[in-house]
Amino acid sequence: MENTIFNLTLPVAIGSDHAGFEYKEEVISFLESKGLQVKDYGTHSKDSVDYPDYAHPVSTAVEREQAAFGILICGSANGVAITANKHQGIRAAICWGAELSRLARSHNNANVLCIPARFVDIPVATEMVETFISTPFEGGRHQDRVRKMVCL
Repeated sequence: MENTIFNLTLPVAIGSDHAGFEYKEEVISFLESKGLQVKDYGTHSKDSVDYPDYAHPVSTAVEREQAAFGILICGSANGVAITANKHQGIRAAICWGAELSRLARSHNNANVLCIPARFVDIPVATEMVETFISTPFEGGRHQDRVRKMVCL
């Protein structure tokens, strides 16, 4: 897997709630099979939990450049995306297909991929992760738009 964007010497930060737990485990296996390091921020079971407890640490790791990028998984991906996007410097994108994952990277310079476990299957989720990792940010006209996202 070629990458010209993310610093893959850093781990990938990943987290989920109970609805995303099985997907998180599969995505971790997928990333490790590609030789990537992973920092798992939980949850570690299917027991009901609150998604902000996992979205905040993943976002903080990306924000502090302790992780190459982040992946968050919950039932709809809305809760984790809303939470992640409260962090300055985080551009969390809900994706439900590889094309959206590609556009999130190439046009929005997304650094957290949010996966809706109740709406995609695991092969689609791993395809989105692969696309997210391998797609560069185009810059150019998109750079000005991304710059305008920051709240001052």
